Amino acid sequence: MTSLGDRLASAGYTLGWKLVCRLPESWARGAFLFVADIFWRRQGPRVMTLEGNLRRVLGPAATGKELRAMSRQTMRSYSRYWLEVFRLPVIPLERIMAGMHCAGEERLQANLAAGRGVIVALPHTGNYEQAGYWIINRGAGSFTTVMERLKPEALFQRFLAFREGLGMEVLPATGGARPFGILAQRLRAGRLVCLVSDRDVTGGGIEVEFFGEKARMMPGPAQLAVQTGAALLPVTLWFDGPGWGAQIYEEIPVPAEGTRREKVAAMT
Repeated sequence: MTSLGDRLASAGYTLGWKLVCRLPESWARGAFLFVADIFWRRQGPRVMTLEGNLRRVLGPAATGKELRAMSRQTMRSYSRYWLEVFRLPVIPLERIMAGMHCAGEERLQANLAAGRGVIVALPHTGNYEQAGYWIINRGAGSFTTVMERLKPEALFQRFLAFREGLGMEVLPATGGARPFGILAQRLRAGRLVCLVSDRDVTGGGIEVEFFGEKARMMPGPAQLAVQTGAALLPVTLWFDGPGWGAQIYEEIPVPAEGTRREKVAAMT
């Protein structure tokens, strides 16, 4: 049975999609920044966790004032992401295309043109829905991705329909066919696969050093590259003024030696 909290969350997201698209953009942006600042000032558990992570990134020399300024900027960045998710259906395609500045796109396009599959490994930064919509309209065609199954089911279906409406093929991480085999098929067919991979949602992640600390990252991108021979390209995304920025880095090659597990660990 769906809990009251889950039903309220689903209703809230649905209302957001309907209402935010109808408001003037400046009004909606101001409201989202206002809410972000409220959560930041309250310093709840999530903001405290955020600041703990930022402390590792900024280093011990950062002052408390610098840390708080960065955490506020991060909360505002997160609110912008959600504002753009809700408004993406009404943002003109011309604005999406003109506002995106990407370095290294030729690496991705050259592999696809040669019939070789490409795995894009992304972090939770910037706006990956906007970036996906952009690359589809740059001629890469539809790509395949995996989505964590949200609760309640109605909310998951809403996000699923939204992403499919942008042109993506979306596979549920659980509750359906195992996505790894389907992703491998797409890559062997010379297609594009995009995976947000900096959060271990399965508990089976690869331990890596990340800003001087141990962290677990999803091994899926590296596993797919080893299995299929597809190109593994790391990508970072960020907000660039009113537009967006992206960097597509050089391919991470499969090591010549080592066991399969060792190769995956090294690539991750």
